[in-house]
Amino acid sequence: MSKFGMYSEEPKIPIERHVSKLDESMKDIFLEIRNFVLSLGSNVIEEVRPHRVVYAKSFNFRTFLDIEPMQNTLIISVKMEPRSEASIVKVNSREPLQDLKDMIREAYARI
Repeated sequence: MSKFGMYSEEPKIPIERHVSKLDESMKDIFLEIRNFVLSLGSNVIEEVRPHRVVYAKSFNFRTFLDIEPMQNTLIISVKMEPRSEASIVKVNSREPLQDLKDMIREAYARI
C-alpha cells in the first residue's frame, strides 16, 4: 500500500532514481526544494512515483506539490486549495526559488 492509501503492486521507488537523472545544477535545486518541503511539518508525506514526486499533507491525500524531474528542468505543480487548479512553474535555474518556496509554504498552509 502506498503512503496515500492506494494499493500498488510495484515496489517502493527510491528518490535516487529521479535524482540520478538530473544534471548537477538541477540535483542541487531539486534537493533544496525537497528539504524545504519536508521541513514544513511532520505531517508532510513524500511519495516517489515513476515519473514524479508528490507531496501531501497528512494521510488524507491532500496533495499540494508535484515535481516532475527532467534532466535540466523541474516541472513543478503547486496546488493552493483542494479543489483548485494547480499553478505550474518550470524551474531551470535558482532564480525563482525564493518565490517558489513562498508559494509552496502558502499552499502547505492552505491545503
